Amino acid sequence: MEKMEFSPLRNVTRQKTVKPRTKRVWKLKLNVTWQRIKKALKSTLRHRLQLHLASNLNKHSTLNIHHHDLAIIRPIRHVMKKKKTFRPTMPLAQLIQLPYIAADFIDRGDAMTPTKSSIKNISTQWRELHGLRNWDGLIEPLHPWLRREIVKYGEFVEATYDAFDFEPLSEFCGSCRYNRHKLFEELGLTKHGYNVTKYIYAMSPVDVPEWFERSYCTWSKDSNWMGYIAVSGDAETARIGRRDILVAWRGTVAPTEWYTDLKTSLQPLGKTNIKVQLRFLSIYSSKGEFSRYNQLSASEQVMEEIKRLVSFFGDRGEEVSLTICGHSLGGALALLNAYDAATYFPDIFINVISFGAPRVAVTGRSKWIYRHVGTQLKLDALLSPYLTRDSDYTGCHNLETYLHLLDGHISKTSKIRWNARRAVALVNKSTDMLIKELKIPEFWYQRPFKGLELNKYGRWVKPGRELEHIPSPLRIGSNHDPSL
Repeated sequence: MEKMEFSPLRNVTRQKTVKPRTKRVWKLKLNVTWQRIKKALKSTLRHRLQLHLASNLNKHSTLNIHHHDLAIIRPIRHVMKKKKTFRPTMPLAQLIQLPYIAADFIDRGDAMTPTKSSIKNISTQWRELHGLRNWDGLIEPLHPWLRREIVKYGEFVEATYDAFDFEPLSEFCGSCRYNRHKLFEELGLTKHGYNVTKYIYAMSPVDVPEWFERSYCTWSKDSNWMGYIAVSGDAETARIGRRDILVAWRGTVAPTEWYTDLKTSLQPLGKTNIKVQLRFLSIYSSKGEFSRYNQLSASEQVMEEIKRLVSFFGDRGEEVSLTICGHSLGGALALLNAYDAATYFPDIFINVISFGAPRVAVTGRSKWIYRHVGTQLKLDALLSPYLTRDSDYTGCHNLETYLHLLDGHISKTSKIRWNARRAVALVNKSTDMLIKELKIPEFWYQRPFKGLELNKYGRWVKPGRELEHIPSPLRIGSNHDPSL
């Protein structure tokens, strides 16, 4: 107990000349009870950022945290409990477990913790994790394996935003910044063990004002990159228990897509009594005879590739699953895509994971009574101590906000889990949702100098794309080995 860092006697100094100890001094030291230590802990955790606590943490930590970095951050009052009983049986590591502060976002190199949970082999339970029994017993509380799988697919969808080139002055506006072989490498997603096999392009057939048009764009006047198709590699296939075909759909970004979103009239879906909102159906099924990238509609492109992959891996005797995911508009397109796939492949396990998706279709004569599809996992932004309480609809609907809440979610009645590993700073990638105390800049995900570079002659210029990343309609129908 003499090394207990929170002991009230921690600042007692010793003389260089050792003097005989009296019985009274020893009795004073030995009478430091757990009750007094508990009282010191309770007082320290309540105020949390007092300088004497920071100094003790510095003595026993490998991190070089400065006092002023901790002292200027005030406690998050809506998270700290007013009264909390500490039991002697609780480990010290749990007693000093605290929320993130600004100093935690300073790069500490190898001393920092990883940003993802350990990878588990789910080969024996993948059907249950993908909804075989409607996630019965896995949602409340949220199973950690299910959480990790949903976050994984959410990051695949986030890639459709991160790689989308929407610089208004770019000649490739509306395309993907990278070719399919480099997409996951450039975005740091190779850790998931998937390979992209095909890109998806979609049209928004609307007459828009001139200021909506992409006047500088040369690669395509009528198409936008809408997502991609990928397949699990051999190592990931062994972990998840089957060959997984992934389809990721992007949400609304381009002005023509926003303009199309205003079309809420209903159109029949094929020869069924199901009616779908025109804004989704037009993007999903539109094509043009003279279009460079959409002579086939987005739905035809996707189904063509899925058929090829199912045939390829089916001939090898492998079990195949289809996971379709998307955010916002992409979630609606994912549902339409799943309907087509289920019609054509009745024996394949198909799963849809959507984030913040709107209602898509109605049945019968009801105009606005939408049929319930799937199982909902509701996330409460008020449970996160890192999110601002200011009302911000676009920020709350942002995919990174969903992934942050999902990573910390346990159950409806529980607060956010403090051992969540996903980087909190990702929330502010394209929003201003984090509290100011964390000192994370808003909308930080952008190209340096807005895409300009200083060339060797000292001039600021707009560099051209590398040849391998320039979109080409010839690559849409190219054949390749999906096992690579």
